[in-house]
Amino acid sequence: MGVFDEVVKIVLVGAGATLVMDLWSGILKRLGVSTLDYALVGRWVGHMLHGRFAHEAIGRASPVMGERGLGWTIHYATGVLFASLLVAFAGSGWLEDPTLLPAVSVGLATVAFPLFIMQPAMGAGFAASRTPTPMKNRLRSLATHGVFGCGMYLAAVCLLGGWGG
Repeated sequence: MGVFDEVVKIVLVGAGATLVMDLWSGILKRLGVSTLDYALVGRWVGHMLHGRFAHEAIGRASPVMGERGLGWTIHYATGVLFASLLVAFAGSGWLEDPTLLPAVSVGLATVAFPLFIMQPAMGAGFAASRTPTPMKNRLRSLATHGVFGCGMYLAAVCLLGGWGG
């Protein structure tokens, strides 16, 4: 498999898995469960571009022009980055013959990013410790990243199934 083919497959797996995660979040939202507003991710990144990396509460930070679009772009780019971590961990052969365990393992491992980087920087504290229900939020993040891991596997099987050699 050439480098270009591998990059295309990683992009498809990452975007597909992110879409699966978004469908999961949509179900949660319909059940009355609050989910991350990606405009706030865009606001956070937008402030980073001006040198501010941490906030007391990102929701109270001044809005950034185009924050919603920026947030969604960052969300999908992160999904592609995490899919590249899966291929780095499992090897490029995984793209030809995907298996569930490496995908779910990497998906669950990626929960470290929101718990230990995003949430503290956005004002929610280390592992959501400054939220009203920290354990519930931690478990929700873990479940969502588990769904993302399953989504990487599903995307690989559905989108790449015919590409195997």
